[in-house]
Amino acid sequence: MPRILIAEDEERIVSFLEKGFQAAGYTTMAATTGPDALALARDDLFDLLVLDLGLPGKDGQEVLREMRARGERMPVVILTARDSVDDTVTGFESGADDYVTKPFRFEELLARVRARLRDTESQPESTVLTAGAVSLDLRSRRAAVDGRTVDLSAREFALLEALMRHPGQVLTRQQLLSHVWGYDFDPGSNVVDVYVRYLRRKLGADTIETVRGAGYRMAT
Repeated sequence: MPRILIAEDEERIVSFLEKGFQAAGYTTMAATTGPDALALARDDLFDLLVLDLGLPGKDGQEVLREMRARGERMPVVILTARDSVDDTVTGFESGADDYVTKPFRFEELLARVRARLRDTESQPESTVLTAGAVSLDLRSRRAAVDGRTVDLSAREFALLEALMRHPGQVLTRQQLLSHVWGYDFDPGSNVVDVYVRYLRRKLGADTIETVRGAGYRMAT
């Protein structure tokens, strides 16, 4: 199970990221200061670092430069509110593998993390997910039901991907909100229910099951 170190000082974002990554099957640990992040960012402890630049005690750029200087090779995905070209260039020059700016959607960050982890693995991840009669091609971003191609909007695709990565597992509305719409989305919104209805119309009423009081799961 891949191990992810989250270097972020905002508690709300740390909680959001840990829940999202753990739901996706990763083990996580958080560091809320630069010195703590630098001490923990070791290849024998973690497989990837998600790094905020605005850390107290030691700036994220310093953390990155120092860990690379001592020979740590784990992929680093910078997650920051700094979106200038200079900051982005400096991040890559310091040894970052990817750069995501806040505000962000978890599905985008997760895709970047998976891509970086795949680069370090010998076996590539399958690009087609299947659950029951439904298949989802991650490259073409199209679904198929019993061989019939179904076009999906970006949100429909993201929601279906989240469900299909956990076939038979119940995902709460809050988990799906976090995966697809981001950490700052209104938790009281009914947007998940609306998009589940959209998917059922396109894929079939029985493809996504409602678990009362819990959430939704993909039928297998």
